[in-house]
Amino acid sequence: MTLTVCVGASGSGKTTFLNDVHKSHKCTYIRQYHNLRPYIKVSAIPAFDPTQLPYWDIYIKEKKDKSILVGGTIAGQFMAGLSGGQRKLLLFELIFQRTSSQDNLLIVLDEPFAGVTDDFVPFIVDRLNEMRKKHNILLVTNDHVETLKTMADNTVIVSAIDRTKVTINEKKGVDRDTALLAMSIGDDYTQNSNNQDFKFFLDVELSKNGGLFGVAGFAVFSFGLFLMTFWNSNGGSEPLVLIAAGIVSFFTANPYFLQLTDWRIYQNEEAEALLHSSKMMNKMLKFGLTMTLLVIICSCQYGVINACLTVDTLAGANFYFGILFDSLSLLITIALLGLFTNMSFEAVQIFGGMPFLLMIFFSTTFSPGAGIKGLKNLRYLFARFYLWCMVPGYGELMEGCPENNTVLYLILASLTVPILFVCYKGVKAMCSRAKGAKAKTSRRESMKTQEFAELQLELFGQKALRNLKHIGSVADLEKLAGSLHSNSTKRLSIDMASSSDRNSEMAAEIDDDEDKKSEYSV
Repeated sequence: MTLTVCVGASGSGKTTFLNDVHKSHKCTYIRQYHNLRPYIKVSAIPAFDPTQLPYWDIYIKEKKDKSILVGGTIAGQFMAGLSGGQRKLLLFELIFQRTSSQDNLLIVLDEPFAGVTDDFVPFIVDRLNEMRKKHNILLVTNDHVETLKTMADNTVIVSAIDRTKVTINEKKGVDRDTALLAMSIGDDYTQNSNNQDFKFFLDVELSKNGGLFGVAGFAVFSFGLFLMTFWNSNGGSEPLVLIAAGIVSFFTANPYFLQLTDWRIYQNEEAEALLHSSKMMNKMLKFGLTMTLLVIICSCQYGVINACLTVDTLAGANFYFGILFDSLSLLITIALLGLFTNMSFEAVQIFGGMPFLLMIFFSTTFSPGAGIKGLKNLRYLFARFYLWCMVPGYGELMEGCPENNTVLYLILASLTVPILFVCYKGVKAMCSRAKGAKAKTSRRESMKTQEFAELQLELFGQKALRNLKHIGSVADLEKLAGSLHSNSTKRLSIDMASSSDRNSEMAAEIDDDEDKKSEYSV
């Protein structure tokens, strides 16, 4: 297999080149600043042997090998653990162990030496030499360039002057898009999914640093204050107690919901580093855990409301489910956008907060009967409207409340956003599939050209012929194979001649030394 090094000046687009390779072909990709959830215990990573790390004996001696965290920052919270350089080595060793059982993968590494001290460089070099025996490796570096050039089978030079062209070995002016296609060779990594991933998820997310304990502490504090300040609320104050408890519930759950965007970004990068088998499985597990947390908080909300009221007008299954799905309608958008889109943190907060904002404007619960005719019909889309229709002494003020099945309408209204979101994702997936099929066809046609065939042979030599035959290249493969053989023979002759010259020089030097010794003896 091959080791290809991408070099160039700062700002010339080396990392962009790797990103584009990653987009065009499924590969194992380690970024320069790769993120892992900082609260992961290194010892908990499934199917990984940390004792192979060159620094692990330190933690064994300190008896921290079972407790040391990956370390880093998530959602603005720093957690002590491994240093930046140690995390880089952890990722490198993780890739090495995961890929050792497979062949012909494409492994892309951005600045593997960055943040690593010189004493650990031999470890990385050794791992690179081991991986290159079975896989194609493409990496970018600004450190130890000469060392890697000596190791490399190919060198790609990118330039900030002309970003449409690259230099590959001695071939100058190579079209960048063709080079990207030529680099993107290798099989997909096959994950071995098992119950270890599920156990790993629970071990990490239910740990004391996973965020749930902080939410639990805040919930005890908030609902404790609520009980003390709303205790012995009399009949007639149900709407105020309900609003206050709803606000407490919203702000209790909100911190956990806010960190879902960062969690999703870290999760995606962990999947690129082969930490676990499925991004979607982990996102669904996280969504389920988040919804479970919401159910628990809403149950607390229902409990403290009825504990504080001196009447039981808000008791019963109808009000329990009404409170639950009303809160769901306000928070589920943040969870869906945070976990299942590529939106930024700011965008998730803006669009995720829209249901709460629009509820204030259009549900008419704060101004029963008010609003422009026609526009106020939007109240039927909000779960809060139906919940208020159920409140004794207040439902009579609401305009257009259903006579029957109020809870059913409330649940359906709360599910409007999730249903629309699932439909959107389904349509988007079909469009992406159609677009991807078209792009794949276009790529395959580009891969049949003479230029692509010559570049593949330049990069991968004899083993590229099988790939070219598989894609139906229009190039004369027999001629290219003969040219490859001729070039290899010529290169071997040059190497042998160089070796012969070096041997002659060494022999001459030995003769000179012998002559000098003879002179001294005389």
